Amino acid sequence: MSVENSLARNGVSRVRSIVAAGRALAASSVPGGTRYSRRMIHWLPGVSLLCGLLAFAADGAAGQSSPADARWERIIYGIEVRDEAGDLIDHPFLGGFNLPRPQLADSDGDGDLDLFLQEHSDRIMFFRNDGSGASDYRWMTDAFEGLSVGEWYRFTDVDLDGDLDLLAEEPYSYIRYYRNDGGSGPAAYVLAADTLKDVAGEPIFSDRQNIPNAADIDCDGQLDLLIGRLTGTITRYEAEDTDENGVPRFRHITDSFQDIEIVAAFQGLRHGANTMALGDVDQDGDHDLFWGDFFEAGLLFIENTGTCGRPVLRGTPQPFPPGDPVATSGYNAPALGDIDQDGDLDLIMGVLGGAFGPARTAVENLHQFVQDGDGNFTAVTSRLIRTVDLGSESIPALTDLDGDGDLDLLVSNKIEPEDSETGALYVFENTGTATAPAFHARGKVPNLPIAYHFAPAFGDLDGDGDDDMLLGEWRDRMAYYRNDGRSMFSRNDLLPRWTLVDSAAATLTRGRNTTPTLGDLDGDGDLDLVVGESSGALNYYRNDGGPGAPDFQLVSDEFQDIDVGRRSVPTLVDLDGDGDLDLAVGSEISGLRIYLNEGTRQEPVFVETEPFGPEVPAYTAPAFADIDGDGDIDLVVGGNGGGLVVFLGTEGGAR
Repeated sequence: MSVENSLARNGVSRVRSIVAAGRALAASSVPGGTRYSRRMIHWLPGVSLLCGLLAFAADGAAGQSSPADARWERIIYGIEVRDEAGDLIDHPFLGGFNLPRPQLADSDGDGDLDLFLQEHSDRIMFFRNDGSGASDYRWMTDAFEGLSVGEWYRFTDVDLDGDLDLLAEEPYSYIRYYRNDGGSGPAAYVLAADTLKDVAGEPIFSDRQNIPNAADIDCDGQLDLLIGRLTGTITRYEAEDTDENGVPRFRHITDSFQDIEIVAAFQGLRHGANTMALGDVDQDGDHDLFWGDFFEAGLLFIENTGTCGRPVLRGTPQPFPPGDPVATSGYNAPALGDIDQDGDLDLIMGVLGGAFGPARTAVENLHQFVQDGDGNFTAVTSRLIRTVDLGSESIPALTDLDGDGDLDLLVSNKIEPEDSETGALYVFENTGTATAPAFHARGKVPNLPIAYHFAPAFGDLDGDGDDDMLLGEWRDRMAYYRNDGRSMFSRNDLLPRWTLVDSAAATLTRGRNTTPTLGDLDGDGDLDLVVGESSGALNYYRNDGGPGAPDFQLVSDEFQDIDVGRRSVPTLVDLDGDGDLDLAVGSEISGLRIYLNEGTRQEPVFVETEPFGPEVPAYTAPAFADIDGDGDIDLVVGGNGGGLVVFLGTEGGAR
C-alpha cells in the first residue's frame, strides 16, 4: 500500500498545530604581468559568481522560529544509511552539497582544526574535529554562532594577535569584520565593523562573486588585504592605522599585485570569479598563493620565490598537485591547514562549479589533500563529508517495494553527474524494520526512459493490492508503470517488475516539470491525481476509470487557485487526523506550504494555514510517512542540494 493511501485509509492522526509556525520561509590585461590564459571549451550562461553561485542565495528557504518547530525534530544521524558498497554514510541527512566553501580553524581551542563549510547564503556550517591528530569531523550546526556572512567568509588574523578573526561579505560587496576575543580558548566572535574602510574613511569594495584573503604578506607587522578582481588581477591594501574602535584602516597599494593576471579568454572577453588561499606551503618562511577560478578546471599554485620581507609571486601558475593535477567543473575554493598535525600544510578544496559542467561534480565536490614530509600532496578523498547526495534537486518517495512490511526509499535527481543526458531514480532498501529503519543503497531503477527530473508517485492503480507508479519528469507528461509482481532478475528480489502501460497517462495543458501525487479526492474509491509544475500552480485530474483501470481526466489546471510561486511539488496526506486528505506543497523558494481540507472527503476545499515551521531546502520536495513506526507522521524532504533532510514527528505534537 502506498504512503498516500495508507495514511488516508488508516487515518494516522495529526493535530492541526503541527503547521502553526512562521513562514519558512569585463576586462583588461595588465601589461608585463604573469598571465595564465586558457581557451574555453564549455560555456555557461552567467559566468560570474553572482550569476552562477547566487542561485543558492534562496537555497534553504528562510524561516522564522516558533514553538511549533519543537513538534518536529530534525535528525542528521540516528537512522542508519549505507552506500552500495555497504559502507556507513556518517552524515546521511545533511541535504547534500552543491557549493561547499571550506575553511579550517580551531574553533573550540582543543588544538586541532575544525571544519567550516558555507553551502547556503549568510551562514556557516560547523563540523567539530573529534579526531586525535587527524580529521574526524562531526556536524554541530548549520549556522555557526548565528554569524551573518553574506556570500563569502574567511578566517584570518586581522588584528595579528595570534587567533583567527573572521572576514565576511557585508551586502552588497563590502567587507564585514568579526573580531575573535577568545584568545587561545574557544572562539568568541564580536562584530567589530560592518565594513572595513580605507584611510580616507571610504568603504573597501570587494566583488561579492570573489573570495578575498588577508595575511601579512611582506612580514612588516601590518595586515595585507588581497582582493581578487573579475579581470584576474589582485588589488592589495595594507593596514596603516586603526580607528577609535581598534579596527584597522587600509591604504591602497596597487590594483596589480605582483603583476599577477590570471584570465580565461572566451569570445574576446576576459573575466572570472576567483578565490585565493595564502600559506607557507613549502615551509621556506613566506606566503605562497593558491588560486581557484571560474574558468579554470583545476587549482593553480604560485610559489613565492622571494623572501618573507620581499615576496615574489611572478612565476607561471602551476596546476595542483604537481604531476597529477585535480580537474573538476571549475571554480575550486582552497583552504589550508595542518590537518594531520605533522608540521606542514594540507589542503581542503570545495568545488563551487564553474564553466566546465557543474552538474558533473555535484556529488564529488569536497576534496582533501595531505602533504607528506617530502612536500608531495596526495589526494585522500573527493567526498570529505559523506552524506546522501545524488547531485541536485532530489525528490524522495516512500513505498514498500519488496512487500516486507516496511517502507523503502526512492530518490530521484535532476541530472546524473556522470551522464548529462538523463536523470535517475535511486533505490534505498529498508534492511531494518518498520519501527527501526535502516537504508541500504541498491542502485538505480533500471529501464527508465532518458529524461530529467524524475518524480515518482505510488499507489494501487489497477486494484491488485500492490503499488503501481506514476512517473513525472521535466517534460509535460507522466508515465504509468504497472506493478506486475516480483522480478526474478531484480536484485535481492527487491524491485517489482514494472510494465510501462502509458507513457503519457496525463499531460499538462501548459508548462513542464510534472510532479504527481495520488489520493482519492472525490471519495469514489479510486486514486485521483494532483500534479505540480514549473509555474507553481496545481493540476487536478479525476480518475474516471475506477479502481482497476485508471483514466485521468483534467478537471482544472489551476486547481483551487493554489500557486506557490514556482516549481510546485504536492503531496496528499491526512495532516490533521480528521479522515480526509490535506495538501502539502513544496516550492522553489517559498518553503513548504500547508493546505488543510476544510471541505469533505468527497468535495475537498483546501485552505492555506501557516506554512511548515522548520527550515527546509530550496526546491522543496516533501514525502510524509511514519518511517519509524511510532504512530506519528515524519517528513523526508528533498531539495536543491541533491540530498535528504529528515524531520521526525515528536510525541505529543506531530500526530
